[in-house]
Amino acid sequence: MWHPYTRHGVDDEPLLVQSASGARLTLADGTELVDGIASWWASVHGHGHPHLIAAMHDQAKRLDHVLFAGATHTPAVKLAERLVAIAPAGLSRVFYSDDGSTAVEVALKMAYHAWVIRGQPQRRVFVALEGAYHGDTFGAMAVGDPDPYFTAFQPLFFEVHRIPPTPHALAAKLKELGNRVAAVIVEPLLQAAGGMVMYPEAFLNDCRKSCDESSVFLIADEVATGFGRTGSMFACGRAGVKPDFLCLSKALTAGMALLSATLTTEAVFQQFRASKQVPFFPHGHTMTANPIACAVALASLELMERDGVPAKLDGLGRAIFEGVHSLHKEPHVKDVRRLGGVVAIELFPEREGTSGYAAPRSLHLRQVAQREGVLLRPLGDVLYAWPPACANEDDVAAIVRGLRAQVTAARPIGP
Repeated sequence: MWHPYTRHGVDDEPLLVQSASGARLTLADGTELVDGIASWWASVHGHGHPHLIAAMHDQAKRLDHVLFAGATHTPAVKLAERLVAIAPAGLSRVFYSDDGSTAVEVALKMAYHAWVIRGQPQRRVFVALEGAYHGDTFGAMAVGDPDPYFTAFQPLFFEVHRIPPTPHALAAKLKELGNRVAAVIVEPLLQAAGGMVMYPEAFLNDCRKSCDESSVFLIADEVATGFGRTGSMFACGRAGVKPDFLCLSKALTAGMALLSATLTTEAVFQQFRASKQVPFFPHGHTMTANPIACAVALASLELMERDGVPAKLDGLGRAIFEGVHSLHKEPHVKDVRRLGGVVAIELFPEREGTSGYAAPRSLHLRQVAQREGVLLRPLGDVLYAWPPACANEDDVAAIVRGLRAQVTAARPIGP
């Protein structure tokens, strides 16, 4: 097998995971690990939740799959209604696809295509944040920062301009580009794969204001931040910002099924509906709006509300942060930070030119955490925890031990 984001020949052999329950993974040799990163940020309720399993089982008995072109079904309808009800106001249309990357692809294509329908095809430039990551299909790669993941593909990308998340940066860039901009895309408040970079709500509000002043779409990629991770249901909601497109996946189905959703406004939908130029929006996959996935997503949203998941995640983040905050005094620690249920510890690079996702010590630090009984996967020089909402005191203690052990192991040797 060829594993994703794996340096074959360098990384360890993959962990053989035999089973999982709650916040724990059990390996084939009986070793138990706390899943400190919610299996790439998706398993928001933990593994094997009986409510989600029951929803999956019940739906599979009634309708396992049907094409979504020219057909529909109750789970998709109910899920769309629920998403519109909890999303920032003004987002009234739901387009389903399969994963986070395709949720972003849909938003990018809709944004540009809407300008084409309006007779402004020159609006083909996108503005994104420095250090952004939006997925690894071609459009998503293009709006992501090529370094460190996608430099090899850069000659194939469309035009994207990048700005830092600082005051007035976007307004200046939009003024410079004029009527060539199709949309601005951001990960609200937290740039996850880019190194757990956290920025203030004020910048997100500035983005909305600048987009309005320049009549440009704002795309919010909440594939990672959605569904309680920042302490509220959506990071946009926490900042009081209403985007024109909202991209969702990962915790949408709590990591149990493939599904994503791109929400947009009635105005965007009506442009396509009324257009004589295009008979339909040209995007769709075989598994779009799979009934089982939609049923699981509905069950997950029920748990979100019933169990107060956003508040739970915020509490877990606070507990972990309290356990590691003192590490900011270590001379090789650059920063210790938290947003909701996400805690990050940024180390200074070992030496110049060795920072980034493939930093030499990242594999060693992964091994250090596993010896402490926790699965943590550093983003280069950024250590982080992103636990599921079901994590208990013992799980939190293990995560804290793992992070502290990683910081100790990263301490420079010598005078």
